[in-house]
Amino acid sequence: MSTTIIAKPLTKAEFAPYGKVIEPYDKEQETPENCYEINNGYAKRHHAIAESKLDGGNVGMSIFCAKKREFPIALSVMEYHPFGTQAFFSMHGQDYIVVVAPAGEPPQSADDLKVFYAKSHQGVQYDANVWHHPLLALGCNSDFLVIDRINGEGNNCHELDINDWQVQIEIDRETDSESDSATKSEINSEHS
Repeated sequence: MSTTIIAKPLTKAEFAPYGKVIEPYDKEQETPENCYEINNGYAKRHHAIAESKLDGGNVGMSIFCAKKREFPIALSVMEYHPFGTQAFFSMHGQDYIVVVAPAGEPPQSADDLKVFYAKSHQGVQYDANVWHHPLLALGCNSDFLVIDRINGEGNNCHELDINDWQVQIEIDRETDSESDSATKSEINSEHS
């Protein structure tokens, strides 16, 4: 029998046990201490919003080209990286799905998984040893900028096949369409 998990909106608080959500601050709130003007006032720097950590090797940037997924999305594998953090940013302005499980022992069932719906302006950074599903791009084939450990010794990717769990991901279509309209309206007002 298959299990369907409805993806929840990605928030910093909900994702904190697994890593960091990387996004600009809410324009409605006071400017945070780590955000300040640079380049003679023509830019703002959101400083130190996530710290890349690694054990040996170097921090590198790569581009992952992910094929789009259709709902319901069947999950196939979970993986973790013991020697460093791993960050993902959509380069095509597309939403995507994030699936995680706590660091440490392998997840045993769908009950151990948390599923989030990441909006196009949100990046994620997985802490070392956090179990996560490979990229789940939505809408179109998408490129992701990835910041992680390269050139190090040892196996930095351990996988767990979960095909036999028969887990599928869906989203709450009503919540997503309301959120999408609000986001598009906000983006249009910022650029007008």
